[in-house]
Amino acid sequence: MKVSIIIPCRNEERYIGRCLDSIIIQDYLHLRQGFGVQAKENLEVLVVDGNSQDKTREIVGSFAKKYQFIRLLDNLNKFTSFGLNIGIKEAKGKIIVRMDAHAGYKKDYISKCVKYLEEYKADNVGGIICTLPGDDTVAAKSIAISLSSFFGAGGSYFRLGSKKLREVDTVFGGCFKKEIFDKIGLFDERLVRSQDIELNRRLKKYGGKIILVPEIIADYYPQSTLKKFLKHNFNDGIWMTYPLKFGIKIFSLRHLIPLALVSGLIFLLALSLFSKVFFYLFLSSFLFYFFSIILFSLKFIRKDIRFLFFLPAAFFCRHFGYGAGSIFGLFKIFLR
Repeated sequence: MKVSIIIPCRNEERYIGRCLDSIIIQDYLHLRQGFGVQAKENLEVLVVDGNSQDKTREIVGSFAKKYQFIRLLDNLNKFTSFGLNIGIKEAKGKIIVRMDAHAGYKKDYISKCVKYLEEYKADNVGGIICTLPGDDTVAAKSIAISLSSFFGAGGSYFRLGSKKLREVDTVFGGCFKKEIFDKIGLFDERLVRSQDIELNRRLKKYGGKIILVPEIIADYYPQSTLKKFLKHNFNDGIWMTYPLKFGIKIFSLRHLIPLALVSGLIFLLALSLFSKVFFYLFLSSFLFYFFSIILFSLKFIRKDIRFLFFLPAAFFCRHFGYGAGSIFGLFKIFLR
């Protein structure tokens, strides 16, 4: 059965080569008799580039010259949702695997996605991600730790891992039967981010089954600096609440916790202008949060004393960036 892999990307020169390297060693290819014509008949890789300004296109082009099943497509609108839809429309396979350029995939990733999609008659199958540092720095390692812990990831099973196969609301990437897009539609192009969550919620609404398989594994590389991590979380926060403008609710309770934290502190700080009681409530709440992340960080100090600073900073970027972004998303709706 032919599989179409879709990789939307923009300015990914650091990661796209690593991503494609992990695809060309997939056992799904070897099971289909090598890299030549047989491989092209059973697998295609569509890298949909959003007008990259770095060497991304050059790198993908070099892979495409060497491997017949890799193609470079253009996404003039730049955003991920447009790129995914371009790939789906162009795909020749009966199965669509959505992959991220910021990741590397275990060699049995595709074969296991296809296996469990058919075996469990699922509509979307995904696995877990092992979050790895984007650089060999304490800041990058702290960011990876924050995204792999319950304190930073909430109840997201694909980030935290799972000991058993389970039905979930969303997964990382995803493996779909192409026909499902004829039933529920494509990715919502009004959404700059969170389009995967929205599609999966729509899929569930139509009675679809989404399963998480622990033995399907990808390595994921997040932002490597605190500044980029803060900006990324701020933008994620915006696109968790801003879709309400279009009548789309994609958030769950865990997504609203950073919003509650930041808005609660801002509210108490504002009220402290009128009463010292509220200032003490603000101070005690902030100190409780601050000492909580310090206590969580203590177990990493034995590896490097610098974690005592960088890990709390990573959690702060995660929580306050996401919360502030969620508030800004709501403001954008009301201001317009």
